[in-house]
Amino acid sequence: MGRATDEWIGKNDDSVPPPRVRLRVFDTARGCCHLCGRKIGGGEYWQCDHVVALCNGGANAESNLKPACRNCCHTKTAADVAEKSKVASMRKKHLLPKERGRGFRRPEGAKFDWSAGRYVKP
Repeated sequence: MGRATDEWIGKNDDSVPPPRVRLRVFDTARGCCHLCGRKIGGGEYWQCDHVVALCNGGANAESNLKPACRNCCHTKTAADVAEKSKVASMRKKHLLPKERGRGFRRPEGAKFDWSAGRYVKP
């Protein structure tokens, strides 16, 4: 029986998990990609993927890390960025006031005179 270890928590969002933490994450998932479920072979490239992306409010902690194979990681990253963009646009739509248009109003009853390049009243 191994001794208990404290959970790794990055000092900031750019902190990369050290090799000992990567091995613990790999062993906890039994060497399977958490996105497609495929067994990751020895020497194969894999990444510690954040289950809840940092850009979407996830923590840079060991409990939020799972192994992901190369193809799945790139696909998930693209989906995370798309989700962040959608959430940001919805927040903007609901929280910020709508900008009023500064469009030009045509004088009532006026017609556009192409030779003069302006509206004229008949």
